[in-house]
Amino acid sequence: MRKKIVAGNWKMNTTVSEGVALAKAVAERAAGLGEGVSLIVAPPFTHLVSVAEVLKGTKIGLSAQNCADHTKGAYTGEVAVDMLKDAGCGWTILGHSERRQYYGETDEKLVEKVKLALEAGLGVILCVGENLDEREAGRHFDVVKAQTEAVLYNFSAEDMKKIVIAYEPVWAIGTGKTATAAQAEEIHACIRKVLAAKFGEELAEETTILYGGSCKPSNAKELFAEKDIDGGLIGGASLKADDFVAIAEAF
Repeated sequence: MRKKIVAGNWKMNTTVSEGVALAKAVAERAAGLGEGVSLIVAPPFTHLVSVAEVLKGTKIGLSAQNCADHTKGAYTGEVAVDMLKDAGCGWTILGHSERRQYYGETDEKLVEKVKLALEAGLGVILCVGENLDEREAGRHFDVVKAQTEAVLYNFSAEDMKKIVIAYEPVWAIGTGKTATAAQAEEIHACIRKVLAAKFGEELAEETTILYGGSCKPSNAKELFAEKDIDGGLIGGASLKADDFVAIAEAF
């Protein structure tokens, strides 16, 4: 059985006090959640230590939204993997479409970030996905295949045990549009084939692949019913404890 995961990416939202209140609400709301699905929250860097305190004694994981591609030194404004680990993180999100689009993050840089995160003992949620132009041009399979290969083919099967993939149709993030369950499933299945070609069928079948495009309580059940969709990387809906946990309950 693949791990079922629902991860909440808070992006650049909430103050520290608001984030602490949200984490408390999520922890309380999730107390009765079954064993079959894991929750992860990814607050802004400023919140990590405070939210880690709130999550102590719960089964909810803590993730950063990014990490630096160096371990220390004169890199003003960056946050290193050891700092994240020390702050209480067990995970980091890497390669989110907003990082790629707004900050010029390349596959080459992501290889270094994934390497450092794994060496620090962090799990990685690696994002891949096509934009609207690429989707309309019929290049979505090629784009996702190329992104997956460019980063993950640099790692071993052992490394892959600590990596979760999140498929983000960029055209469905924050737009209110959602890929249909069938559209999402065919890309998830494509990613699994790309993994199988490098690492073998068994590892491909064991890898958790999340859907990350405007997933909410109203469509989560339909999405999660698909064979290759193992959960969600949730944006806006993760800012409301009831909605976030309701998505996990869709399993």
